[in-house]
Amino acid sequence: MTMPTFPPGFLWGASASAFQTEGAFDTDGKGPSGWDAFAAQPGRIKDGTDTTRGTGFHEHYREDVALLAGLGADAFRFSISWPRVVPGGSGSLNPAGLDFYDRLVDELCAHGITPAPTLYHWDTPLPLDEAGGWLNRDTAYRFAEYAGIVAERLADRVPMWITINEPAEVTMLGYALGEHAPGRTLLFDALPAAHHQLLAHGLAVRALRAAGAGNIGIALSHSPVWTAGDSDEDRMGAELYDTLTNWLFADPVLTGRYPDEGFAALMPGPVEDDLRTISTPVDWYGVNYYNPTLVGAPRPEALDSFSGYAMPPGLPFGIREIEGYDTTDFGWPVVPEGLAETLGQLRDRFGDRLPPVYITENGCAVDEPVADGRRIAFLEGHLKALGKAIDAGVDVRGYFTWSLTDNVEWTEGASKRFGLVHIDYPTLRRTPKQSYAWYRDLISAQRTGAPRTELTPGEHAPG
Repeated sequence: MTMPTFPPGFLWGASASAFQTEGAFDTDGKGPSGWDAFAAQPGRIKDGTDTTRGTGFHEHYREDVALLAGLGADAFRFSISWPRVVPGGSGSLNPAGLDFYDRLVDELCAHGITPAPTLYHWDTPLPLDEAGGWLNRDTAYRFAEYAGIVAERLADRVPMWITINEPAEVTMLGYALGEHAPGRTLLFDALPAAHHQLLAHGLAVRALRAAGAGNIGIALSHSPVWTAGDSDEDRMGAELYDTLTNWLFADPVLTGRYPDEGFAALMPGPVEDDLRTISTPVDWYGVNYYNPTLVGAPRPEALDSFSGYAMPPGLPFGIREIEGYDTTDFGWPVVPEGLAETLGQLRDRFGDRLPPVYITENGCAVDEPVADGRRIAFLEGHLKALGKAIDAGVDVRGYFTWSLTDNVEWTEGASKRFGLVHIDYPTLRRTPKQSYAWYRDLISAQRTGAPRTELTPGEHAPG
């Protein structure tokens, strides 16, 4: 069986984020982020990894760009560290920090690789976190200022922009459950953090365009929600979870409305005016997909989890284990058809309101240092599912795998490896895995139009 042939001009890329790779180096005047402070708390990083080192990307970026060039990647999705550019979150600019991203963009362009920066991948400047973070409406306006600063410097060379990455995870894990920075445990009182991130997105789209930037999108996580049973309670639990994790974020961006009036009533500020800002048209829509979620009625006797993190009792839904599928080292089920299902749901829900789509994240945690056949199987299955979605009429323009290199996987530290390139953390030595060679061969075959038959992992050598 052959891999699908993707449309002409389809964009092939890989992804990374600042906190997970750059580390907390302050040699160029970077300020601390909320994540830096959170990670410094005893026990927050499960394996004790020193997150201040990251993968050394701040020092090794030229080496990583060379790896991208060897891969044949069209684009690199990286994130810009807000506290590296504006250490206090507002006020004084750090020229040396902005110079770093200037050099990175130049290096990418010199290799013919499209820079695709994300302006916010969870590293809020610590002074803003201490002032309430995303619970504070002012943070949205400070974010728009920062977006304009970056665009004024880089827009002449950056043809693709992402405002915010996964606001659902920031809201759920950072403000509702306390498992990520800033460690708040507000449950449903965390909803203002969702609204202010969405407002920040809309304000940033306008600020970017005012500074001359174009081709702007947002990267939202999407997971098909499967109903665990046939009871009314099961259906209600699944529908609520689906709304909270998918449509609470997609609907305001693409329709200018919250999915339910009850949610709109819980949001702070002049909500109707804000929604007009939030729904400022985007040029494309980013989808981060990893796996479906099985949800039903609440189960008082069971311990549920969200993305592997424990959820408190008393919630109006219960999350079940999906059985019958292989799993990643995160315990997430490997369900490629869920990607096609997600894209079909977006097409059906939004119709012509849905702009062109990019898969901005898709990958798996597999601790196979070089011979990572499980990752190859994961990517192959998901790209076949993506091809089916395109054949079914979804306008998908590109695919970014997560991630280029292994990285600091937030509270998991270095124990969960998503990279096409292995990082030896003591030495920061980079070694391409077999999945790197597989992806390189795929990109090459897609460009030449040659049919590509399936190969076993052993037929690919790293390099």
